[in-house]
Amino acid sequence: MIHDGPGTADTLRADLKVAVRWTGGLQFDSKEGPSPPEALLCALATCTAVDVVLILQKRKTPVASLDVDVTAERKDTSPRRITKAHLGYRITGAGIEEAQALRAIELAVTKYCTVRDTLDPDMPITWDLRLG
Repeated sequence: MIHDGPGTADTLRADLKVAVRWTGGLQFDSKEGPSPPEALLCALATCTAVDVVLILQKRKTPVASLDVDVTAERKDTSPRRITKAHLGYRITGAGIEEAQALRAIELAVTKYCTVRDTLDPDMPITWDLRLG
């Protein structure tokens, strides 16, 4: 995961886009009837988002709402595997500070997310954050 870090979705071609919304506890809403690659991206988003919610909760700054928009680039030739992904987090909650939320995202993506650990470690994953 040496290529993972903060970034923007502008650095990749938007071949796939999905969005997930945290609905409380460990539950999320996402696209109905996703393609297999879209389902994989939803799994990545929800896996990291669960960790972000739990980390911020432990810091006594519970999340009120959390949405993740995922943009991914794929190879042009078959098999059209995902080559890059970007996670855009929107988080609200009383007392949540940007540095704490960014650290929670970093830990979720680079340390705790099982889905991320299952993906190719050379596939770069970037993220950004909007609070409020």
